[in-house]
Amino acid sequence: MNNAELADTLVTHHAMSKADARKAVDDLLAAIVAAAGKGDEVSLAGFGKFKLKDSPAREGRNPATGDTIQIAASRKLTFAPAKAVKDALNG
Repeated sequence: MNNAELADTLVTHHAMSKADARKAVDDLLAAIVAAAGKGDEVSLAGFGKFKLKDSPAREGRNPATGDTIQIAASRKLTFAPAKAVKDALNG
């Protein structure tokens, strides 16, 4: 499923125009990214939590040459599903 398909779901279930639905999906995703970028945890009741995780710098290996390389520190957005989501996915 992609952004357009999510917007189509809003159109179908909430009698919105396609443009308004697409804007709502885009705004929701932008709000999640903005909050996570500030270090806030985004908790959506019944769905799950998005939070930022810091990965420290580390050494790795180039698989083609075997040379040691430095992998830079980075920030990653993680998602932990709510119990209701886990239960729905696992029957």
